[in-house]
Amino acid sequence: MNSTKSQSWGMYATVLPPVIWMGLLYFLPIAILVSYSFWRLEGFEIVREFSLTNFRSIATNTSYQSVILRTLATALGVTIIDIIIALPVGYFIGRYTGKYQTIFTLLVILPLWSSYLVRVFAWKVILGYNGVLNNLLIFLGVFDRPSQIFLYNQFSTTLTFVHVWLPFMILPIITAFEKLPPELLEASADLNAKPLTTFFRVALPQVIPGVWAGAISVFSLTMGDFITPSLVGGTNGIMLGNLISSQFGISYNWPLGAAFSLLVIIFVFTALTFAMKQGALDN
Repeated sequence: MNSTKSQSWGMYATVLPPVIWMGLLYFLPIAILVSYSFWRLEGFEIVREFSLTNFRSIATNTSYQSVILRTLATALGVTIIDIIIALPVGYFIGRYTGKYQTIFTLLVILPLWSSYLVRVFAWKVILGYNGVLNNLLIFLGVFDRPSQIFLYNQFSTTLTFVHVWLPFMILPIITAFEKLPPELLEASADLNAKPLTTFFRVALPQVIPGVWAGAISVFSLTMGDFITPSLVGGTNGIMLGNLISSQFGISYNWPLGAAFSLLVIIFVFTALTFAMKQGALDN
């Protein structure tokens, strides 16, 4: 009996700390955020009464709707582009690098060792008016003078996101290809299937869970980001993260900012639920 009680106390002692930690630092802040989204701002005072004012404002304001659509389109676009880039890279590293796989994987992870801001500013330097790309095009005779078309628009925002989040897409795909049974590829080759046929009809269906695992990471990171649109997107690249930041900061409209945050949570949770059904957590 004493042994059973000691085991029970040991289990509680093991489980309670992470439960308390998650409750205080994760679930409680989300509960407070949800509460704020149903309050409203009158003058400079937050009225703590249930109200749908913030959601009505979002539903009727065309500017807000444009930002929401832009954010969703950007997140989906960045995710799709990263998938297209990551699949051949992950396939090569996962199947053909052999004993050098660790080195290639480290090369994928290497950009994450530098500051996020450094990587974003690097693209600002490359795409800027007097940046590397403009100087190269002038040197090649393509342009007579520097152009502003490469920076402070949707193109620069998407390009920066694609580069910054690419490792989060490649890593789970590498893992998925590592788990791929080599017998399947050998059987396909024995049946005289072409390499592209083997990739698309044999390998790719087996690694879809890894693709979903990377996709949900890239999608969620893009949905909530506000630094990249601020630095390289300008006024033409405002996203939901920028609206949330401005509402909690400059505008002091915390209820509206919480409502925008709740939208991001809903979008990400929906995408996560769909990815889980496709086996993303298996990777």
